[in-house]
Amino acid sequence: MRITLVTITYNAEATLPATLESVRMQSHDDLEHLIIDGASKDSTLSLARDYARTAPEGHEVTVVSEPDDGLYDAMNKGLRLASGAYVCFLNAGDRLPDADTVARVAETAGMAGDGCLPGVLYGDTDIVDGDGRFICHRHLSPPARLSWRSFRHGMLVCHQAFYASVELAREVPYDTRYRYSADVDWCIRVMKKAEERKMPLTRVSGVLALYLSEGQTTLHHRESLRERFRVMCRHYGWLSTLSMHLWFVLRAAKRKIWRR
Repeated sequence: MRITLVTITYNAEATLPATLESVRMQSHDDLEHLIIDGASKDSTLSLARDYARTAPEGHEVTVVSEPDDGLYDAMNKGLRLASGAYVCFLNAGDRLPDADTVARVAETAGMAGDGCLPGVLYGDTDIVDGDGRFICHRHLSPPARLSWRSFRHGMLVCHQAFYASVELAREVPYDTRYRYSADVDWCIRVMKKAEERKMPLTRVSGVLALYLSEGQTTLHHRESLRERFRVMCRHYGWLSTLSMHLWFVLRAAKRKIWRR
């Protein structure tokens, strides 16, 4: 089973090598890695091309470099090029934790019963610093049973640990009207499409992604929260979203008091 990983880059020479190395070490022998670059001006493109030339057997690497209209426009390019059964977006700086990570995803998909492949495969995420050192487990943990309604409680599955059926994902591309939270919207819409097709959402055991603590959303936290509120209202209604956000505020306040 072919699995596609997509890495979006722009002037990412400092963070890209760790990502590439984590993909290079994967034991799965049918892996496609798409590197979609936004016409970087540093050595990102050189690093990507060197990596493509030395990719292990069974790894097919494609490097595309051209101007784009932002992160989610670049992700849509990756969706259009993906040839695997499943696609996952691994940002520059983020990593796969173990050599068998992709193999575990493919194996779990292959074990699906009733001849119906999962619409989504998902798992846990750990937060790491720029050197790959463990900081903490992601405080939102994916449930054993996931549905699109689960995200009312927050983005329970990290984008980098969300492997979507390419068939479904192409039908609901990223909404480029959003600058920071189109990934939340996209995950919800993919899960809705899976429910329509009666395709299960299947948890993969263990950690599937190491997430770099200072990502794009972290750097634009306030703008991201505003956008995320609009996304949640779109899918769950404003009253439900408002009540859940009040609960989030209370939960954060309790956590702060407890830490003191």
